[in-house]
Amino acid sequence: MPCVNSIRTLPSRCREFLGARDGSIVMTFALALLPIVGFVGAAVDYSRANAARAAMQSALDSMVLMLSKDAATLSQAQLQVKAQSYFLALLNRPELQNVTVNAPVYTSVGGSQLAITATAKVNADFMKVMGVTQMNVSSTATVKWGNSRLRVALALDNTGSMSQNGKMTALKTATHNLLNTLQSAATQPGDVYVSIIPFAKDVNVGAGSLAATWLRWTAWDASNGSWSPCTQWNHSGQCIGGTWMAANHSTWTGCVTDRDNSPVAHNTLNTTPIVGNSPTLFPAEQYANCPVALLPQTYDWSALHAKVDAMTPTGNTNTTIGLAWAWQSLSENAPLNAPPVINDGIETKKVIIFLTDGTNTQDRWSSNASTIDARMQAACANAKAADVTIYTVLVMQGNASLLQNCASSAEKFFNLTAADQVVATFDQIGTQLSKLRIAN
Repeated sequence: MPCVNSIRTLPSRCREFLGARDGSIVMTFALALLPIVGFVGAAVDYSRANAARAAMQSALDSMVLMLSKDAATLSQAQLQVKAQSYFLALLNRPELQNVTVNAPVYTSVGGSQLAITATAKVNADFMKVMGVTQMNVSSTATVKWGNSRLRVALALDNTGSMSQNGKMTALKTATHNLLNTLQSAATQPGDVYVSIIPFAKDVNVGAGSLAATWLRWTAWDASNGSWSPCTQWNHSGQCIGGTWMAANHSTWTGCVTDRDNSPVAHNTLNTTPIVGNSPTLFPAEQYANCPVALLPQTYDWSALHAKVDAMTPTGNTNTTIGLAWAWQSLSENAPLNAPPVINDGIETKKVIIFLTDGTNTQDRWSSNASTIDARMQAACANAKAADVTIYTVLVMQGNASLLQNCASSAEKFFNLTAADQVVATFDQIGTQLSKLRIAN
């Protein structure tokens, strides 16, 4: 080989090689050099192009997030203008030529989505020897957002003490405002469902549930009816020789009391009732101070507002049954059969907003506040463990530590000193629930 025989002969051998005219060595070497330079140059050019594309992707991601805030209110032409303006302002890569932002694609089906593609060219330096003068680069960014689907249960104290100090009036105003906020947050029907659970000692499931298989009538039958015939009574007021005739169930006013507390504390759970399994069923009760009937999950906003207007303060306080039925209203199973969660990538949040104005005074078994509080505490813990977010609102009086522990976090507990604070509190909760969520 030329130029390798020895160090002493290297200069002369090289001169001979360069001066050779009797072969194609020079031509061959030159031709071989072209692809080598081309391949090395291509790597350099591609590296520059990839760096430029990464910068373009970063600018595009930022731009599409900025634009998503206004996408629903802009026309296609306005989207295009803003997209181009935002993108060019964010992009600082002079090597990118002929930058173009393609028409943004916005859709609100199944949640809002905005997709934008940008294209550009990068001039080639080394690849020109191979006939390539420019390289095309492109990037696409997609953002999905929207209101998280909400399933909200309002457990609202309707006991007699709510008639004092304007509390019921304030609660109605606050709840109407909250419903308006939640309705505005829904971009399409079904984005937000709300249930209303007025409670006192009992909860009213509605006399229309008369034939429901999840009701238990044993105690009701034993307490409602008459002896026939009866001509003699004992000292306890029991008929001797007569037959107890239970009243017709159609006279039931719709109230149910707490489920069994042993051997399983179903009154602190959202156990699905099972026909034939008595402890899982809901005992009917002819409670004299039965509150207005509950309203299961719905987005019939007129019906929800009408239910708020119908609330009337009466009866004693049993916070456990209010929370238990609020949780039941979020369950997709009996007794209230909430609408199923849609698995399409949009988050569905289950929320209980619980409001009361006093301490526990009576449940199915006891008038001891601490005993009822213990059941309430267990119900709260069970609901939170099932991924239900709980807001608690205490109005003027009651067990603050119980409700603070029941709330999902410290900032979700509100201890109010005046009835009119309920309005601002529900406004604050409504704002939190209606915030937009960026999904990706």
